[in-house]
Amino acid sequence: MSTSQKTLPTDQSVDDFLSQITPVTKRTDCEQLRQIFEEMTGQPAVMWGENIVGCGHYHYRYASGHEGDSFLVGFSPRKTNISLYLATGIERDQYLARLGKHTSGKSCISITKLADVDLLVLRELIVHSVAFLETTYPKY
Repeated sequence: MSTSQKTLPTDQSVDDFLSQITPVTKRTDCEQLRQIFEEMTGQPAVMWGENIVGCGHYHYRYASGHEGDSFLVGFSPRKTNISLYLATGIERDQYLARLGKHTSGKSCISITKLADVDLLVLRELIVHSVAFLETTYPKY
């Protein structure tokens, strides 16, 4: 694991982290996201850094030689929204077109609340993201 990597898994309790989220509506959304992410990955949620809830794990190595470890999929409550961390993949835009109200960057999708998105599409996007990462960075 790269010593310069900033976001690493911690022993912090996911339950404790989620219980401190305000407002309550965002906490409820994050608790539901945890259930969805765990269900779709088959992996328990783990805290990565101070404020990212991630499921699964993979090791990456770029052509440049840079390597490290990350969660397969994750989310983080932010001040005004919830960030969903899902891999890009070639079919990602097809899922995003059906997801509902969101904004997106390279690997981050921002939503205001879960009620704004289609949870079936979110589940499909999680499965797609995990499959893309496991194919791109196979375990060795």
